[in-house]
Amino acid sequence: MNFDAYARTGVELVNARLDDLDGLRAVFSDEQGWMRDEVAERDLAIFRRAQKRLRDVFEYGTSGRDNEAVAELNTLLEAFPVQPRISGHDSSDWHMHVTSRGASVSSEYLAGAVWGLSVWLCEYGSARFGVCADDRCGNVYLDTSSNCCRRFCSERCATRSHVAAHRARKRAAVGEQAVPAQPLSPVS
Repeated sequence: MNFDAYARTGVELVNARLDDLDGLRAVFSDEQGWMRDEVAERDLAIFRRAQKRLRDVFEYGTSGRDNEAVAELNTLLEAFPVQPRISGHDSSDWHMHVTSRGASVSSEYLAGAVWGLSVWLCEYGSARFGVCADDRCGNVYLDTSSNCCRRFCSERCATRSHVAAHRARKRAAVGEQAVPAQPLSPVS
């Protein structure tokens, strides 16, 4: 099983816009085309609740609240249990799935996402669960940096944030030069 791929599905879900069924369908990759085709309106509410709870896991990890991240993942593992099965179309294509065939789209997708994030937490720690430091973003990410120093979900957010900080420093420096120095008042 590719646990990193399952963990990334959790990230993609948290970052998704679930305004309607089309937003939910956009979450599924081409490999999950059958999910895109079978997802129903009843799944939308389940995905929205899971999205909020998974965001909490990232918030807990980012703020060093390991026990709360673990407790939330354990609760989600109970709600979306993993029931592994071997699947494939021929003898050269065998691979593992996380739920039994016939499971709902939400059960299959969320079991994989929760399982992947749980394995990720056990392998790397909850400090590797990040929330983008760009105030305008809020996306989550898995920190794969060598020294656990990642702060942004993407290069785009990092650049945008750094440019904004640079411009703010420039404005502040220009503002300081434009203000005439006040004479010191004598001390009595």
